[in-house]
Amino acid sequence: MNVNELKNKTPVEEITLKITAKEEPRTVGERSLRVCSLIGEDETGQVTVTLWNEDIDKVNEGDTIKITKGWASTFNNNMQVSAGRLGKLEVL
Repeated sequence: MNVNELKNKTPVEEITLKITAKEEPRTVGERSLRVCSLIGEDETGQVTVTLWNEDIDKVNEGDTIKITKGWASTFNNNMQVSAGRLGKLEVL
């Protein structure tokens, strides 16, 4: 799957992205979950990548990642992808 094929509230079977930017992680919610936004791109465009908890420390700017069985959704008018709880994140 490519960035230009992502649709709101749909599963992402597999997508490979080069990480071009990484924000500082932040803490959200009552359970003190960590979340971090990154910018990922492929030959068709850019997308926000949302990482949670331990996945944040696995990925750095310049890495290429593969998300399998993740999800896509729109948040604040921006398309985002994530491995979520059930998907898999790999650093290639």
